[in-house]
Amino acid sequence: MVIKVNIATKDGKTFRKEFESVEPIFGKAIGEKVDGSDVFPELAGYSLEIKGTSDIAGLPGMKGETGVGIRRRLLTRGFGMKQTEKGMKRRKTLRGEMISDKTAQINFVIAKQGGKKLEEIFPDQNLPKPKAEEKSAEVQAA
Repeated sequence: MVIKVNIATKDGKTFRKEFESVEPIFGKAIGEKVDGSDVFPELAGYSLEIKGTSDIAGLPGMKGETGVGIRRRLLTRGFGMKQTEKGMKRRKTLRGEMISDKTAQINFVIAKQGGKKLEEIFPDQNLPKPKAEEKSAEVQAA
């Protein structure tokens, strides 16, 4: 099963990569820090913090929910809840905070920068957008 990994930087850029498996981080929880080489060998020297997960059905992982199972929680505000009226409560389906084989997406933020820049590791991502003149020339050629 393919696992999508998103790595966010402090300046707002996000780098994405898909992996067949990231077994070294199975069993880790949201909020824990992992070594970058556990995720991708070229990220040696990086320290990554797990910020969130999503499972194969699109259910978010919630920090504070132990284990990997699915739970239905009554939420009043905060995570996964958009409160429209005062006192409103809603029951939401959530996944536990642990990473497992059911996890489809993992979101990381960089806790400690490594030796190589992410732009060098992922050269095909976050390229500057083409200028309007180049875009119009491409449209006219097609």
